[in-house]
Amino acid sequence: MAPMPSTEHALNAAARALLLRVALQAIDHGLAGGARLDPDPAHYPPPLRAEGACFVTLEHAGALRGCVGSLEPRRALVRDVAANAYAAAFADPRFAPLDGAELDGLHLEISVLSPPVAIDCTDEAGCCAALRPGVDGVVLRAGRRRATFLPAVWAQLPEPAAFLAALRLKAGLGADDWPPGLRLERYTTEHFGATVAALREAPDPPC
Repeated sequence: MAPMPSTEHALNAAARALLLRVALQAIDHGLAGGARLDPDPAHYPPPLRAEGACFVTLEHAGALRGCVGSLEPRRALVRDVAANAYAAAFADPRFAPLDGAELDGLHLEISVLSPPVAIDCTDEAGCCAALRPGVDGVVLRAGRRRATFLPAVWAQLPEPAAFLAALRLKAGLGADDWPPGLRLERYTTEHFGATVAALREAPDPPC
């Protein structure tokens, strides 16, 4: 059986604060000139220089305002956070680009992903039994189709069957479809967040 992804937190409070500050800087940079921020990993501690994958979620007044991320590590974590924060604010196709007037009510959340691990199941019943509600993020792959739900989605879809049905819809399949070759992977996340107001008031975290 493949090993479960780790649920241990790897980032200390200072590293989390730095990443949240980078996410806000990426959004501020975009609002100021429309350009993407590309932080130099050499200026950050080793855990942020290492390759990592994350999602950045924006909420305004309690409602989703943008969410963009990476499933697999392909660049330094600090760069992944900056790129995904910018994309969540200005390039999520579900929303208009963020306006500066929305910053006051904005909440930023970063979810750092563990490496995905294949789930050993071949049908819907087996996959439902293998899932860990509230813990697993899930990646669905079916041919060229791919979709994911972060662990936070379990709050809206606590039953595994409903969770997987919605994930199939997100991937462009029918809610009841289970095509040959459909595969699931799981990952866990280390997630943390703050409001823009709190980040503005906080002292600069040490690098």
